Amino acid sequence: MPEVMVQGARLSYDTAGPEHAPVLMLSHALGTSRELFDDQFAAFSDRFRVIRHDMRGHGKSGSPAGEYAIAELGSDVLRILDEVGAERAHVVGVSLGGLTTMWLAIHAPARIGKIVLANTAGRVGSREHWQARIDQVRANGFAAIAEAAPARWFTPRFVAGRPETVAAYQAMLSACDREGYSGCCAALRDADVRPDLARITAPTLIVTGISDPVCPPSDAAYLRERIRGAGYLELDAAHYSNVERAGEFTEATLQFLGG
Repeated sequence: MPEVMVQGARLSYDTAGPEHAPVLMLSHALGTSRELFDDQFAAFSDRFRVIRHDMRGHGKSGSPAGEYAIAELGSDVLRILDEVGAERAHVVGVSLGGLTTMWLAIHAPARIGKIVLANTAGRVGSREHWQARIDQVRANGFAAIAEAAPARWFTPRFVAGRPETVAAYQAMLSACDREGYSGCCAALRDADVRPDLARITAPTLIVTGISDPVCPPSDAAYLRERIRGAGYLELDAAHYSNVERAGEFTEATLQFLGG
């Protein structure tokens, strides 16, 4: 798979779809990888030139030492777009990926087309929460977090009915690099784009899960109130709505993007 170096970070990505089609960048959640979009990848790449990458410390990407900032994660996306020769791209982001997408829409509007903000917020959690997560992972690894995480990611119905999928996401989390994951937690600890949401002019679709305990519908409503003209979709899901309600998510995204 192709790679690019960005400020000391070795980033892995893949592409699919017609070479001259509009570009669509997919940005995943903390503790996952590009595989978060496996249920969407084929349908999206039928109509778009799709790029999906692994964030620092995730999947096949490297983990530069130190804490990361949301500006670095956004700049990583822009560098990958440069590498593939894409002047402009639509972006679909989930959770941390959605926060990164908002940063891009605010700070690099000329590079960004339409955006889908899924299960995310202008401010995710608290500084204290993310610092505690950093301390826990650095001291003890992922075992305890991976055991408790499905209750945040998926509804009880999905956990009971799709245990193999739940186990795959637990394994994805456990495979993260400890320092790289902690670096991304620092980006979440420090990032707050709420004061700048009114600067977003990109056509926007906000997707929320009605049972999402991480970024609840109230967070999505906050975004909707402050991003002019934003569309809004509630799905019967928890935090990974694009997995739990894959068909509905894919259909709504394609309709929004005009694919």
